[in-house]
Amino acid sequence: MFDQEVLYFETPGPQNTDLTLEFAKKRAQKLGIKDIVVASTKGDTGIKAAKLFLGFNLIVVSHSTGFKEPNLQELSQKNEEQIKKEGGKVLTCLHPFGGIGRAIRKRLDTYQTDEIIAYTLRTFGEGTKVAVEICMMACDAGLIPSKKDIISIGGTKSGADTALLLKSANTQSFFELEIKEIICKPRVCR
Repeated sequence: MFDQEVLYFETPGPQNTDLTLEFAKKRAQKLGIKDIVVASTKGDTGIKAAKLFLGFNLIVVSHSTGFKEPNLQELSQKNEEQIKKEGGKVLTCLHPFGGIGRAIRKRLDTYQTDEIIAYTLRTFGEGTKVAVEICMMACDAGLIPSKKDIISIGGTKSGADTALLLKSANTQSFFELEIKEIICKPRVCR
């Protein structure tokens, strides 16, 4: 028998960031997990996480350069420096669910496997999709080990509203990734 409290937010969004980070830290401490991955587009959530997760292996994952528009990096240099100053690491790379498949969809108006997986994960909420994706990104970059329990934190549009306990995996080993626990997430997905 296993008893774990899950926090469900009434709505998704950045108003849930502080509680999401606190619940994730509490669960990490209880389980002895040191690897934490958090999504942060502009860096605000990353800074909050870096201040809270002192002593952890914190990976802050930003959008890839060019995600929003060509040559644009949405994470400001100032915020990146602050995250690093607080002890976090910053990862900026291609998203597993938004690479070549997205280019094919845009050009040929047809969906590819990676985007179908992304839409399927979104049925649990945008933050769930993000948390799974950034876990694989951090594994692919060698910043967290694969096949290890980690906590991954994502959100809907901005901030954080979802925290998952995952067994990590690289992108090419996607089917070895496991969602082991939901720590918190919104009840409403959209």
